[in-house]
Amino acid sequence: MRIYITHCSAKKADEYRGTDTAVTPDVLYTSSKTQCFIRECKARKVRWAIFSDLYGIWFPEEKHCWYEKNPKNVNEDEFRALMADFDEKLNAFNEICFYRNPGRFHFLYKRIVNTSRLNKRINLISRKDEII
Repeated sequence: MRIYITHCSAKKADEYRGTDTAVTPDVLYTSSKTQCFIRECKARKVRWAIFSDLYGIWFPEEKHCWYEKNPKNVNEDEFRALMADFDEKLNAFNEICFYRNPGRFHFLYKRIVNTSRLNKRINLISRKDEII
């Protein structure tokens, strides 16, 4: 089984800020790059998820509340929790395609990819035509 993931974005739907309303990732994240990724995954009917700096792997059927978490502010305990979540939730997939912008791929995400016990299953992709 294959899954496509991308990292979260700072651009989020402001109407959910400060509320207890939980929404799916396709509703919360509003950046054009993230929305492009989501649209392409939906159009191709492939399994996808967002890697959130707070929630970890966030599947499209899950709902969470608006949050503010910069990847540069993830401490070591949080990193270990994110890493464990990543490995646990993606263990069932034999191929993990991580969609990213090579020029803006934060060190946190590089570290996740390099540290994951699943790293041999991870392929870095950067073009929407690589979502198949």
